[in-house]
This record gives sequence, C-alpha cells and structure tokens, in this order.
Amino acid sequence: MALGLNRFFTDERSVSFDDQQIARYTSLNEGSTRPDFVEVSELVTPTVVHILTLVEQKQMEQIPMDPFGFFRQMPQGPQSGSGSGVIISSDGYIVTNNHVIDNASKIKVVLNDKRQYDATLIGRDPNTDMALIRIDEKNLPFAVVGNSDEVKVGQWVLAVGNPFNLNSTVTAGIVSAKGRNLNLLRDPSRPESQYSIESFIQTDAAVNPGNSGGALVSSDGKLIGINTAIASTTGQYAGYAFAVPSNLMRKIIDDLLKYGEVQRGYIGVQIQDVTAELADKEGLKDVKGVFVSKFSENSAAQDAGIKEGDVIISIDDMVVNTVSELQEQIGKRSPGNKVKVVVVRSGAEKMFMVTLRNRDGKTSIDVKEKVETNKVLDTEFESVSRQDRLNLHITNGVRVKQVGEKSVLKKHGVPNGFIITVINKIPMSTVADVKKALEGTKGGVLIEGLTPDGTKGYYGFGLDDK
Repeated sequence: MALGLNRFFTDERSVSFDDQQIARYTSLNEGSTRPDFVEVSELVTPTVVHILTLVEQKQMEQIPMDPFGFFRQMPQGPQSGSGSGVIISSDGYIVTNNHVIDNASKIKVVLNDKRQYDATLIGRDPNTDMALIRIDEKNLPFAVVGNSDEVKVGQWVLAVGNPFNLNSTVTAGIVSAKGRNLNLLRDPSRPESQYSIESFIQTDAAVNPGNSGGALVSSDGKLIGINTAIASTTGQYAGYAFAVPSNLMRKIIDDLLKYGEVQRGYIGVQIQDVTAELADKEGLKDVKGVFVSKFSENSAAQDAGIKEGDVIISIDDMVVNTVSELQEQIGKRSPGNKVKVVVVRSGAEKMFMVTLRNRDGKTSIDVKEKVETNKVLDTEFESVSRQDRLNLHITNGVRVKQVGEKSVLKKHGVPNGFIITVINKIPMSTVADVKKALEGTKGGVLIEGLTPDGTKGYYGFGLDDK
C-alpha cells in the first residue's frame, strides 16, 4: 500500500497536473526550508505583556471557564484574572481584550523584563471585545501593526502570550481560516450586542487560557491579530484558536483615542449567507456573496439604490462571501465614509457608492454626552467628553448631571457637575458602569472623583440611607 501511495504522488502519469501547476510545486519544493522563528520571536516577545486583574466580588460564586479561554481563579474574596496585552506605542498604550479587563477594580501590567505597573483603562468596546489601557512609561518596545486584509490561509503565524500565567510563551501554526463568526459576543442582557462584529482569523497555533489579548503575528513579525478565543469543550486548547483582525482592531483603538467611544458606520441591511438552498429558492446563479433580505430604518444601502434580493459580493474591491466578512469590512469604517458596493442583480453585476451612517441615521461623527437616570439614586448621569477628560487630566469618569431632591447623593453633599471616577475601587468609564456599580450594590458605597474645578472629592454613604 505504501509503495502504491508513493507512486501515486510521484509519478506524473498518475495524476493530472498542467505545466503551470508542476512548475509551481517544483519551485516551492526547491525553495522550501524548515521555518525558523527565532528572530521574529526575539522581536515580538518584548512587546507582549502579562495583565493581572482584580475584581471585587460581592459574594462567593462559581464562575466557569468562559468561552474566551480567560483564566480566572475563584477562591474566597476578590476574583483574580490573568491575560495578555500588546504594546502598540512607545508611551505605554496597550491593546487587549475587553473580557480580560471587564469589571476589574485594579489592572496590573507586567512587562517581559518583569517590570510592573498599574494600568489605567482608556476605553473599551464590548461589541468587538477590544480594550485599550495605558501605563505611565516611555521608550517601550511596541508592535508594528500589519495589514490583516493581506493575510492568507496557510501562511505561518506565531501566537505570543501568557497562558496559565507562563510568561512570554511563543507557539507557531498556520492561518486555518478567515472570517469566522462564533456568536461569542451576543448577550441577551446587553441589547447593543446585536451590533457585535465577529470575523475572526482562525489559527492552529496553540492558544490556551491566559493568551487572551496577546499577539498573533506574521512570519515577518507584524501584528495581524489579537488572540481572543479558543474553541474547546474542556476549556483547554483543542486545535482551534481565534483572533480579532488587526485592521478592525486599528479602527477600534483609533476611535477610543480620538473620541472615547467607537464611531461605527452602518450600511443598513439585514443579510444572510448565500447557501445552495437559498440560491435555489431565490433563483441565484452562483452560490456566493451575501444576500440582502431587508433594510433597516434610514438605510444607507437602500438610499444608494441597492434592493432587496441583491447579492453583495464585494466592499471596496474586497470579496465578501459571508456575513462576518461583510461586517468586518464595514466595521472598519466610520459614519460619512463612502464605500463601493458591488452586487449581483438578475445575473448582472452593479456598483453603488454607499455613504455609511451612524445608528441615528446621520453621516457625521456625533459624539454626544449620553444622559441616563439611575432609579436607585434618583440622579441623572452623563458621559464626560474627551476634551473635558484631557483638561482635568483624567482618563475616565462619569458626570453627575442632576441630583434629585430626594436623592441620597444630595443628602450627602454630592454636587451637580461632580465627576465620578471610581466607585468602590472600580474605575467608572461609562454611564452603564455607574448604573451597574450602584444598582448591584447593597450597603456602603465609596465614591471618588473631581469637582468641576478639578478638586478631588470623596463621599461615603449607605444606599439604605434615607
């Protein structure tokens, strides 16, 4: 049998190769060498950090291994966590996964040379599982971000991170697939998660709990993804790992730096993958592309001339064959951006220029302060603009817009305009953070922050106070 198989793959008369294929395989074999990742490992390892977090727990509870492979230990008292991050600038900005730092009261960063720093949360985006933190240091080694659109299935990649608290671990593999959607970010308790974007790079490089937030790099050392999840029934590596593409990461981080929140453009379509079954049902000639089934309100695509039943096959000349691939391409763009959309209609290709909009139907960047009322405290809170944070030299905070007459905050002297930066040692970045911290707390509360003139203030009281 072995002889027969050997003859099948070596005898040109046994298989049908054309001259071009034979030349390609011959050239590949003649130039092939065993891969050597020493140099790229030495280049990338110093840019990957170990992230340790502390989350204050109200009571003892059992938390199973989450689908992201994030390593958590749950003895009594505070919950500790361990993950990874990638330095992206010499002055201390670090990208990681949102689930690594979610709800953390303290974030510690350990560099490859064992120096330790307390980190500050700059911003986060649960809909892509991205977060940005910063440490106070200069002249740090940082990763060079590559172009994830150019990544090819089959190319060599390295995963660098800190699995099981083992610092600076490097594993190698290949890109197994692109545009994977695992439905990990959808959360019924978070309505906005319907806008989650998942278009992961899949790799067979060994990734385990603790690798979350670490680097996926190409053979030339460029960052092409942030390792985010593993597919496993045991919580340990089983051959499948997934990373957020670097181009999507770049968009998220740029927005967090500029605006404090992500400015996401929407094309305004309800879509589904074209399958053989759908193609037969709709009379489509080819099983490719993304089928437009409906439009959302104020749809940018509909206003540009796209119709129900059209099949989108490319966005700005990037082929899209799945919903996740289309979401990735649109997710990298902002309101007001124009994109070239090619569709197939009645067997013919048509091109449309679509101006993307935000969720409110506007084509402009619209960073407005979000106001919400906390029922427990009878108080309105609003987000703090990036310019105000810069003026006050803070990286996070939520403003008290209007204190109700019967509010416990008014009783204890918290003024309108006070900016809450920390509640019970947990940093506050959004109105949702404040609502969660206060509505989920019983007993005493310690609020830290700044008055409008920049003076520090501290208020402690019990939520049961009348």
